[in-house]
Amino acid sequence: MSEEPKPDKPCILYCHCAYAKVVPPEVKKEVLENLAASGVTFEAVADLCELSASKDPALQRLAASPGLRIAACYPRAVEWLFKAADVALPEEGISVHNMRTETAKDITEALLDEVTP
Repeated sequence: MSEEPKPDKPCILYCHCAYAKVVPPEVKKEVLENLAASGVTFEAVADLCELSASKDPALQRLAASPGLRIAACYPRAVEWLFKAADVALPEEGISVHNMRTETAKDITEALLDEVTP
């Protein structure tokens, strides 16, 4: 994990989807490499499903981050993973980018455009 996100900038959450193996490996790799090379602060987790199943308190902290940006899978799945952990995502102000259906380039550009001036 990287350093704590600054409160005045949106938080980026990257899910490596380590266990379900549903995200194309080349997309995950490229998104992660691009985020790391950008110098932007982000938080990487091995598997959002695992965090949800264990009701990890990190989900509460992340959901409370202003302007949360998530690179994971289907937005509805991400929403339900937070709900399953008894954590409510804000109705507005977050964005979820689907590494199953979007290109790594599109995801990275969107994430970085949202957090850099």
